[in-house]
Amino acid sequence: MLHRTAVSLPKLYLETTIPSYLTAWPSGNAVIAGHQQTTREWWATSHERFALHVSQFVLDEAGAGDPEAARLRLESLRDVPELPATESALALAIALLAEGAVPEKARTDAAHIAVAAVHGMDFLVTWNCSHIANAEMKPRIREVCARHGWRCPEICTPEQLMPLEDGETP
Repeated sequence: MLHRTAVSLPKLYLETTIPSYLTAWPSGNAVIAGHQQTTREWWATSHERFALHVSQFVLDEAGAGDPEAARLRLESLRDVPELPATESALALAIALLAEGAVPEKARTDAAHIAVAAVHGMDFLVTWNCSHIANAEMKPRIREVCARHGWRCPEICTPEQLMPLEDGETP
């Protein structure tokens, strides 16, 4: 008799820039337009390849601004489970700010990282390369998470998580 083992998908935290780029009108800026296209291509298979998650911070940011744009962003997240902002996550966010891993003006970015770390996400996907997916800041972010007993998720962009071409193996 053949027994199937359930394969668990890698856990992924969606930061707010993902639904924003996914649902926005095409940008006239070539770089942003490219990020929007990459996000749409990545999104097409993301649900099959990852267990997606958000937090109330994502929902709050996605629901702000132009009502029609907010509706589209929130609609894209409708079936994505929400992770709670626990006391541990809030404490880690405060540590990320206090220890200089994330600047004070980016409080919500620290919260995204902390929620993802505390809930054991494998990846945090974002287009925020200023305060989250910043090559200079990621080592500091990882150090603070580790010092406080948490494993930092791999912070990356959708482009870095694109599916392999047919026939390619990791």
